[in-house]
Amino acid sequence: MPPSTRLGEPSSDPYRWLEDEKAPEVQAWMKAQDEYTRARLNELPTRAALLQRYRELYYLDAISTPVKRGGRYFYVRTHKDREKAVVYWKQGADGEEKVLLDPNAWSADNTISLGTWVPSWDGKKVVFAQKPNAADEATLYVLDVDTGARSELDVIPGAKYASPTWLPDNKSFIYEWLPVDANIPIADRPGYCEVRQHTLGTAPDKDTQLHPRTGDPRTFIGGDVSRDGKFLFVSIMRGWNENDLFFKRVGKDKTWQRLVSGKDATYGVTAWKGSLYVTTDEGAPNKRVFKVDPNRFERKHWKELVPEDKEASRQAVSIVGGHLAIASLKKAVSVIELFDLDGKKVREVQLPGLGTASNLVGDPDDDEAFYSYSSFVQPRDSFRVSVKTGASSLYARVEVPVDPSKYEVRQVFYESKDKTPVSMFIVARKDVALDGNNAVLLYGYGGFDVSLTSSFTSFIYPWLEAGGVYAVPNLRGGGEYGKAWHDAGKQGNKQNVFDDFAAAAEYLIKEKWTKPSRLAIRGGSNGGLLVGAAMTQRPELFGAVICAVPLLDMERYTLYGSGKTWISEYGDPDNADELKVLQAYSPQRHVKGGARYPALLMLSADHDDRVDPFHARKFTAAVQAASPSTVSWLRIEANAGHGGADQVAKNIESSADQVAFLRAQLGL
Repeated sequence: MPPSTRLGEPSSDPYRWLEDEKAPEVQAWMKAQDEYTRARLNELPTRAALLQRYRELYYLDAISTPVKRGGRYFYVRTHKDREKAVVYWKQGADGEEKVLLDPNAWSADNTISLGTWVPSWDGKKVVFAQKPNAADEATLYVLDVDTGARSELDVIPGAKYASPTWLPDNKSFIYEWLPVDANIPIADRPGYCEVRQHTLGTAPDKDTQLHPRTGDPRTFIGGDVSRDGKFLFVSIMRGWNENDLFFKRVGKDKTWQRLVSGKDATYGVTAWKGSLYVTTDEGAPNKRVFKVDPNRFERKHWKELVPEDKEASRQAVSIVGGHLAIASLKKAVSVIELFDLDGKKVREVQLPGLGTASNLVGDPDDDEAFYSYSSFVQPRDSFRVSVKTGASSLYARVEVPVDPSKYEVRQVFYESKDKTPVSMFIVARKDVALDGNNAVLLYGYGGFDVSLTSSFTSFIYPWLEAGGVYAVPNLRGGGEYGKAWHDAGKQGNKQNVFDDFAAAAEYLIKEKWTKPSRLAIRGGSNGGLLVGAAMTQRPELFGAVICAVPLLDMERYTLYGSGKTWISEYGDPDNADELKVLQAYSPQRHVKGGARYPALLMLSADHDDRVDPFHARKFTAAVQAASPSTVSWLRIEANAGHGGADQVAKNIESSADQVAFLRAQLGL
């Protein structure tokens, strides 16, 4: 167990005992809480109908945007009769479809999940990760595509952070490795990660160490290799705010060359035809692109190719078909632009509407590329595009049993507490009456440079079909408006996020969309912190809260899970000044006896190894003690990680429980 007290903490914490998940009394408490909650949820009058509706919405036949390797196409299909998505491949665009990876066959109870999967450049091998209980911990395996045989030798544990990249020889790949050692405290493990190279057919313990561990649990390390195999890259990331970049010219450099050291700036790099292309927010909050000669790589020699766009936040940059493909957000709406390798704009990819698109996916030397597009009222479509001509055609369409034509998406702007303008999407029936009586579900995140945009989610449709309204504000801390927007919602500025969220609620009430008793909020992970803070700071604004896999005790978050990697986002509880900031909003600290809180449904997962479930346990217990008359239920998903379970049946149960809970509490 971590120390009982830390800097500035009270000597007595009545819920400290709930941090020890393995203790028999904690196990008994969890079992009792979960059984009680599920019994109450099962009694809700709309749950049965919601279960049926979500079965229709979630059991679908659908196909993803493909990855093309060596003339072969690799893609994911979901099926109406299977719990998990299946990876397929085919030779050529019109080849016979064949199963590559089917997680449904991996375990009798469906508790082994598929993580990352990456085909080799010739399309003959695939490296993939298996994750027990949908947790982050993973093991890498290698499969022969033609035979379907899994290598018994190429088995690599310690792949929690692994993102493999194949070398052009198709015989080896680079990956991030983490020792599996019970003696290493889980909160310190990120600092033990190192970059390795594995050669097929050799024992993993003989793998070459390309870059050693940092020893700092607040950092992430990542490796990459250029498409032509001439450059190796390593990025050492200090949270989501800055990183250092290193490179090696294969066969030329014996040691790593430091390309740049980030000082409150982030850098990404790719290489093509002997040049480096660096994307950064250094001096440009919305990001810009530089071309760098690896023989004269000092910062003063960098050549700016694509300058910052003051109106668009660059989200992703890649080299496809001999062009720079840049995906951006303008007022939280997707734009894809193509530039030649000298920085001249060639064209903008014409998107179907005001929604969310991926960047182009393809090879640097292949004209054929793909992208996906959706909005709140348009299910995801995949498109094939010619980089050279710009010609685009529909590749695949996801058919969902909804009628989006009844609904519309509005984008509004409102003022936060400090007068900062904030944008928000509102989805509702076209004939919605602004009479102050609508049931509204307000969803938010506000952190880690994550952008919330208009993209399709089946989850909201039973809510909309019952007459509900769905709202998503672009809170500070996110990435919708670039680095400055993220910086305005992290560390000492975190309260801005909560103020933005409360102001969204106040706008919805003022503009007669709803009233407090019919306004619910929902968020998960960092979004769980958001709704926990909203609930404790402004309980009078809300009628119900759904809080999922959250951070809530901000004085102790670094002691468990991946907490130390988030210090750059939240601040360090071991620093006296930063602790004061954390204490000022930490939801656990601000649960007050006698307060009247909105109804709470807390969602947790028993194998969450990212955000430790102690947050959910302690907060639920505190609310139950402080306000015994408040509905405060804890639902624990078994065999599930931070992202929940990956079985369709479990997602149906969870979705039905959430919406049935909200409809009961708001009277919808």
